[in-house]
Amino acid sequence: MVDQVTLYRAPTTEADAEETAAWLDERVDATVTVRDRFLSLYADDDLPEELAAARVLDPYDRETGNAMLGIVRYEERALVNPERAGGVIYDGLAVQQALSRRIPDEERGLDHLHIPLLDRVVGTWGEHDGRWHKRVNVLGQPALLSVPGLYEAPAKPEQYYKEQQKHALLSGGAPPREVLENQVDGQFLVENDPRTTDALKGYVLQAYHYLETGEDFCDDDRCRLSNPHRQPGVVEAQLTEPEFCPEHAERYR
Repeated sequence: MVDQVTLYRAPTTEADAEETAAWLDERVDATVTVRDRFLSLYADDDLPEELAAARVLDPYDRETGNAMLGIVRYEERALVNPERAGGVIYDGLAVQQALSRRIPDEERGLDHLHIPLLDRVVGTWGEHDGRWHKRVNVLGQPALLSVPGLYEAPAKPEQYYKEQQKHALLSGGAPPREVLENQVDGQFLVENDPRTTDALKGYVLQAYHYLETGEDFCDDDRCRLSNPHRQPGVVEAQLTEPEFCPEHAERYR
């Protein structure tokens, strides 16, 4: 049984850990607290090398990692200055294991769930199609929640990709992301979206629900505990009423 939940801030992102914690606290039978950025509190001399080893180098290659000195130095700088990080996908399970080893010994039990909000993009390998997939969250202990993954992991509306292809045919290159976001009339989240915190609340609850019940995602697309693979589905599940399917509404309302 989960008695305590600790959220960790991601100060370089739009995510508000305090607001999310308050929302969660109203819905679960556990004490919910907030701490500063996990990677600032618990980083040590070995973590940059472990993050370098978790780097995805090729979307179609299961092997990860680049131990070149320059890459390790980059990871060292990114731990100190997170606003300088970006453009990298990490093996979410490898990062989860690295952070798990750094949870204080007395807090590692499954009765105390740790949820770092991360400013990094994480992914998992798809055995079914032989490629990496970006993820919003990686469930378990700790449960990773990638803020940029919220914008990047679920696919955009189809019109977004049609406009992208049309622009490439006419101009020979990809249009700036901002141009596409203004041209496409569809429901999707963009970087630094003011709806970020509201959308992330359901993903934080998923982390609690998984550890508490052993169930992963809800099959009802309208429920905050569902795991839609497209952006319009994320908007429907996380930002529209009702918040939950009938079964989970009874538990969490």
